Amino acid sequence: MSIAEADLLPFEDPGRRPARERDLRAVAAPERRRRPRVAYALVAVAGAALIAAAQLGLSILTAQSSYELAAVETQQRQLTLDHQELSDDLAGLASPQYLAANASALGMVIDSSPSYLRLSDGQVTGSGEPAGAASTVDVGAGNAAANALIADTPLVTDADATIGGSSGEELPADIPDAPVMSGGLPAPSTH
Repeated sequence: MSIAEADLLPFEDPGRRPARERDLRAVAAPERRRRPRVAYALVAVAGAALIAAAQLGLSILTAQSSYELAAVETQQRQLTLDHQELSDDLAGLASPQYLAANASALGMVIDSSPSYLRLSDGQVTGSGEPAGAASTVDVGAGNAAANALIADTPLVTDADATIGGSSGEELPADIPDAPVMSGGLPAPSTH
């Protein structure tokens, strides 16, 4: 048997196929078109408007809360600065210079030979003599280290008295003027 005689394709002969019937038919009248439902359209438009309004409201609330947050952060920063300023004032009022100046203003004196009371047996150690009327350390004379935190703070006993600045020097009444220079600042000639 040769290849030409062999039936390679298992298909039937095209002439032997049954004819196919067509499904086409004539329509008597077109079907009546349904009217669109207005309620569905209104619900869809109302839903879109509601979503847009909700988005707008959320945007406004977010922006408003951002402004409130910025105001609270500014207030927090100011309170932190106030706290630091009050802490500096408290440190100045608790400083040894301020306490010594107030003690001196109240009439307390520093004795060169202090006496101590031993609590275990109640005995006084040291000279035991009372201090004199004059203090051995003059706090007002500038012997203490300068403290800028309390330089202008009034003393407890006298609101007009302060420890004062560290220099204690007064400026001269007549301060000479600077000399007038014509032609600008002097400079060396380079040519």
